[in-house]
Amino acid sequence: MKLFFKIFLILVLSLSSVFAETFNAALKKAYKTNPELNAERESLNISEQELNVSLSSYLPTITLEGSKSQQDTNKLTNRDGSNASITDIDPEVRSIKVVQTLVDFGRGAELAKSKIGIDLAKVKLLKKEQEILYKAADAYTGLISSKEKFAINRSNVNLLERQVETDRIRLERGRITLSDVAQSESSLAEAQAKLIQAENDLLTSRLNYENVIGQLNDIESLDKNSINDLDLPNQLIDAIEISKKNNPDLIIAQLEYEQSKKDTVSARSDLAPTAKLSFDRSKTEDLSSTYDESEKDTFKATVTWPFFSGGKNYANLNKNKSAELQKSLLLENSIKRNQTEVASAWSSYQSNQSLLNSVKAQVDAAEIANEGIVSEYNSGSDRTTLEVIQSNSLLLNAQISLADSERNYVLSQFNLLKSIGLLNSEYLKIQ
Repeated sequence: MKLFFKIFLILVLSLSSVFAETFNAALKKAYKTNPELNAERESLNISEQELNVSLSSYLPTITLEGSKSQQDTNKLTNRDGSNASITDIDPEVRSIKVVQTLVDFGRGAELAKSKIGIDLAKVKLLKKEQEILYKAADAYTGLISSKEKFAINRSNVNLLERQVETDRIRLERGRITLSDVAQSESSLAEAQAKLIQAENDLLTSRLNYENVIGQLNDIESLDKNSINDLDLPNQLIDAIEISKKNNPDLIIAQLEYEQSKKDTVSARSDLAPTAKLSFDRSKTEDLSSTYDESEKDTFKATVTWPFFSGGKNYANLNKNKSAELQKSLLLENSIKRNQTEVASAWSSYQSNQSLLNSVKAQVDAAEIANEGIVSEYNSGSDRTTLEVIQSNSLLLNAQISLADSERNYVLSQFNLLKSIGLLNSEYLKIQ
């Protein structure tokens, strides 16, 4: 019988591991299916097509055109009494036109801007990837934390229910007063209210999980033990140096500045000449009573130089110069802000790590103290109901603080990785 029980237990544990929603599995699901992230991927596709549009300006344009018309005129009597006339016109025109731009100083800038646009779209995709992975970590740990808090509060309610029953018996035996029972009942009512709040928080956390990550069949499938420490820099100075090369906000600011310079070049080109060469071949056939056929080839070189357009071109150039200066200032600000954000993330990570260790020690001490006080109370010592309630409350608060601290510690790691620009699928190995 014992052997059968062991086998059954092993099978249950095996099945649990198979259907467990691990931390990495949840992150991978969010990475692949999150609508926000997929929308950003489409933005990259748009940027690639914009590059094709810019490349098209270097290629000739070919236009095919054809027309056919028919005109019949029957006039029996002219006003001057001359003979009537009959006109039958049935022309057919076919033409092909080829135009090649020879000189256009703006198209090079537009092409360069489009190429930068692809790099910009890739970095924005990386930024969105970081945001979604952080949200996924927040949702996963949030649901686990809410689950633990709910279990803690439910256990506390069960404990206080037993406490109230015990105190009522002790009251009947004259070992405690009515005020002691009232204290127990008051604590139970408070615990029940906290349990309701914990249940609501659990529901909210689940909805957030499914919004960010996807459908979750069973909360119990979440595996807290699958959350491992991340590979982080050992020192703050190392984190700052990594962020200079990888932080998406910093790279975006740099690329936007580069694009603004290309916009200035493009605006300046509006004041420069453009040159085009065109070839037009047309053939006309008139299938009327007097058949007529003609062919015409036309070569044309065109130079356009906009000397004055009401000051529009100059105003546009000045506008783009101001935009370039603006992007330069924003880049400078991004560099300064980046160091501050990395330092803040590093400090938060260090403090959350220390706080977690402290809270763990607090929980251990609270468990030992509570066990002793309850044991003494049940043995008939001088321990009061209030002391038991206070001891239980300290343990409850410590356990809840531990659930929060464990979550905050994990999120502080993800936030640090996000600040240095390494919170991506490749670094996390979830592709």
